[in-house]
Amino acid sequence: MFVVTGATGNVGRSLVRALAAAGAQVTATSRGISEPDVPENVHYTQADLVDPESLRPVFDGADALFLQSGGASAHLLSPRDILDVAKAGGVGLVVLLSSQGVATRPHSDSHGDLGRSIEDAVQESGMEWTILRPGGFNSNAYAWVESVRARRAAAAPFADTGLPTIDPDDIAEVATAALREGGHAGQIYELTGPALTTPRQRAEAIADALGEPVRFIEQTRDEARAQMLRFMPEPVVETTLSILGEPTPAEQRISPDVERLLGRAPRTFADWALRHIAAFR
Repeated sequence: MFVVTGATGNVGRSLVRALAAAGAQVTATSRGISEPDVPENVHYTQADLVDPESLRPVFDGADALFLQSGGASAHLLSPRDILDVAKAGGVGLVVLLSSQGVATRPHSDSHGDLGRSIEDAVQESGMEWTILRPGGFNSNAYAWVESVRARRAAAAPFADTGLPTIDPDDIAEVATAALREGGHAGQIYELTGPALTTPRQRAEAIADALGEPVRFIEQTRDEARAQMLRFMPEPVVETTLSILGEPTPAEQRISPDVERLLGRAPRTFADWALRHIAAFR
């Protein structure tokens, strides 16, 4: 049995569907949704990673775990306790959704230090493990849904700075392979899209998918910071703005891992926009 945490998120939702479509027995869990949209053959239960004891019935009889690293709640997690409970329940393999920032921002409190502590816990758990380190997600463009729908406008800082953002469905496919196939134990995979795209180009791709113009508005760093502080802790905001505005060469590198693992190139942002354009109409 596979346990998928963060099962209602951008990666977890796709992973649950991919595993279920392959005929796997899946238990999906997340913190906040009592009746999520999951396939009929998937068991869903609410549980909170912040409370490892709540996970005991979730992990009971499980073979493998997809562990998302907590997002905005990562600083509240006790990863070693989570993994101890998982191991006690029978889990022998954990696939961790980590972050590229563990390697590219090693001295950042929000990305490097925190992410590294979770990775260390996984590597020292005594279970087989695989670590996925994606960069930015294409689905971050959902932040524009309200403004595109209401005003056909999209605002972001650093309009012409490119990053190789990745489709969450590609992350989910890699996770599916790591969970179901051999040969991935002890591996760390860096996951990116196929090309650098800028915020301006991503807004243009949404406009093309809509068949209508979308006005791009370049924010100042301070404007973007004020907006992000509404839903992200300050250390995360500062590191995120540094990545968006002053990416390192490693953060702009196109990784070969998705193509090597899946046998095809990663999906483009334009493809993501076409598949999800209904949200922006």
